[in-house]
Amino acid sequence: MIFKALTVTLGLAVSAGMAQADSINMNLSGGNPGGLWSLLGAGMDRAVKADDPAAVITYQATGGGFANLALLAANRTDMGLVHDAEVKLGLNGQEPFKAPITNLQAIGYMYNWAPMHFFLEQSIAEQYGIDSIDDIATSGAPLTIGINRSGNITSDVAVFMLAQAGLDEETLTANGGSFVRAGANEQGDLMQDGRIDMATNGIFIRHSSFRAIDENVDVVLLSVPQEVIDATNEAFGTAPFTIPGGSYSKQPDDVQTMALGAMVVATDQMSDEMAEKLASGFLKNIDEIRNVHNAMKALNPEILVSQTVLPFHPGAAKVYREAGLIE
Repeated sequence: MIFKALTVTLGLAVSAGMAQADSINMNLSGGNPGGLWSLLGAGMDRAVKADDPAAVITYQATGGGFANLALLAANRTDMGLVHDAEVKLGLNGQEPFKAPITNLQAIGYMYNWAPMHFFLEQSIAEQYGIDSIDDIATSGAPLTIGINRSGNITSDVAVFMLAQAGLDEETLTANGGSFVRAGANEQGDLMQDGRIDMATNGIFIRHSSFRAIDENVDVVLLSVPQEVIDATNEAFGTAPFTIPGGSYSKQPDDVQTMALGAMVVATDQMSDEMAEKLASGFLKNIDEIRNVHNAMKALNPEILVSQTVLPFHPGAAKVYREAGLIE
């Protein structure tokens, strides 16, 4: 009897160990410790736990998407949150990457509604007749333009879009202007203090930094020519976006621009089983991700599979295919 009981106990222990080994236990490289991406990490962890209480997704703060792609390329993290535009640069081996990254596979899209905004002080816009970003170069206005810090994809996108509209740094300097690199909240402060004339960034509509600018400075939201939108989407794998009229106090009409999105990316080292469990957890328990912040309320199964810059991991693709979301 003692031998039989011991055998049963050992059998249960082995079974429990196997179940634990089969549970998700992964790291997710994100961004700032207190930012939206950290909230997404917590939501993803809850989503997989809803199917398996032993599952764990551990969020790791990093320098952001570019850093996460470097970690993925070296197989030093299980998953990473990255912008679609960053993935496109990584796949092509463009700066800041020295060679194409070839081991990336998508798990799911988290959002695609972070549009590029171009706010200009209203008095300058009226003085120089500027209502679109393609008016800036020919206007001769000596603008001090805020763009995000080096290493943030929105700074790359802003510089690209302005250059496509005729305003490269040489032209801006010749007009007596300059670029000032500053983060989102810093740009709000700089604009309120009159230290920059224009703010650019690609984040959610009415983000706190945009609200601060809109509420404390007389600004207009510049339009973006369609050819600039098209060229940007081609270069960065992004998508067209409409900022609805009335989003800001002096913006009566819709403004067409483009938007960045963020996605969860793994590598070809992840097993099909683990990718399947991740995708299944995200899909079945999507409310756990949606509920992390009001900005995520628009997430739905169709958006989860809507990225186009990267093949889905075979395990994730199986889940989405069986759900009728992809072919």
